[in-house]
Amino acid sequence: MNKDSCILGAHTSTSGGLKNAIIEAHDIGANTFQCFTSNQKQWKGRVLKEEDIESWFATLETYPMKAIMSHDSYLINLGAYSEEVYHKSLKAFKEELIRCQTLKIDFLNFHPGAYTEGNEEHCLKKIVHSLKEMSTQASSGHTRLLIEATAGQGTTVGYCFEHLGFLIDELKHHLPIGVCIDTCHIFAAGYDIRTKKAWDQTLEEFDQKVGLKHLYALHVNDSMKPLGSKKDRHAELGKGEIGLEAFEAMMHDKRLTHLPKYLETPGGPVAWKKEIALLKSFI
Repeated sequence: MNKDSCILGAHTSTSGGLKNAIIEAHDIGANTFQCFTSNQKQWKGRVLKEEDIESWFATLETYPMKAIMSHDSYLINLGAYSEEVYHKSLKAFKEELIRCQTLKIDFLNFHPGAYTEGNEEHCLKKIVHSLKEMSTQASSGHTRLLIEATAGQGTTVGYCFEHLGFLIDELKHHLPIGVCIDTCHIFAAGYDIRTKKAWDQTLEEFDQKVGLKHLYALHVNDSMKPLGSKKDRHAELGKGEIGLEAFEAMMHDKRLTHLPKYLETPGGPVAWKKEIALLKSFI
């Protein structure tokens, strides 16, 4: 793989209009990006207007991008014990999926859920039930749903490969589904990736318990907190507990080189431009 064939980007801002996420991605030297299609802290979702849609596609013609990803609202909990939160989550998730399909976004990334009451098993089964409710809508467009591996903070599920494997096995025949690994999250959850050898062991375990064919994307972040901390605290590349050797190994690994990679590091556009150049330099 050469530098130009890498798919690298960041979570860019839609402030002032959806198209601005595309422009910001271009400005930092990216050829992909992740964005919110709606305010991630509100239940009421954005209603796409015709001018929003037209400007989105017109801007993509000017600045072509690959493997565009949306991140769903932080409020959504598809495994919620509370019926009120559960039904709000189903509605908000379906609306997000429809926005993604309208904008022809490739991936809808989401945190699987949390069991504020009940237990992990009940939560995982409820997530499966929730997503099966989406099967008709999900099959009507080309957007693939990606379960994001979590750090294991609080009562969140999805922090271990067994959870991800269960969800994939239950859902793979019902709707387009896959996994997004966040490097900070899996490290905080206890999976070491600091060296090539550590990556090998972690990816071998992922393949056994989930299947590498179900891995579609990576969130690329260093970690402020140590291995196994269960704390989701992102750091700039090389400025955290994971270290640059891990990201160089990631860029060289043939199991990962073809996958789109999205920065969610805290430095913003100035840092992302440097980090994209850094990742390319490893090739």
